[in-house]
Amino acid sequence: MPRSPKKARRLVADGRTYLWTVRHGHRVLDDGGCRKTLTLHTHPSGTGGLLRFVFDEGPGRYVSGFTTGSGEVGAVAAGALNLHEPGTVRFLLDAALARGWDPEERREAKVDGWTFLEAAVAARG
Repeated sequence: MPRSPKKARRLVADGRTYLWTVRHGHRVLDDGGCRKTLTLHTHPSGTGGLLRFVFDEGPGRYVSGFTTGSGEVGAVAAGALNLHEPGTVRFLLDAALARGWDPEERREAKVDGWTFLEAAVAARG
């Protein structure tokens, strides 16, 4: 039986447990374009922060839809990532930690996922 795409997945990194999900949405107030959001939160709930990587569709950038896999985001010049792959999620988490995200802070942090794309594509090979 395949896993439910709505059920959070578990990732353990540096002794801390995170749950993560990937969601597809649309920007209501803008042009209605597509958006992919990768959300990580510390587990158990209430023990730390929430981190959201937001990938908004735009010129030269796409998020999965009709012709691509469900978790794919990409840019014409940079390549593509599959947000459903644990290795991709781990790379993005490590990159956010290196840029100063603190999982101990009990607040939501929202980051532009595109700023991580080129490095993640290069690292994922």
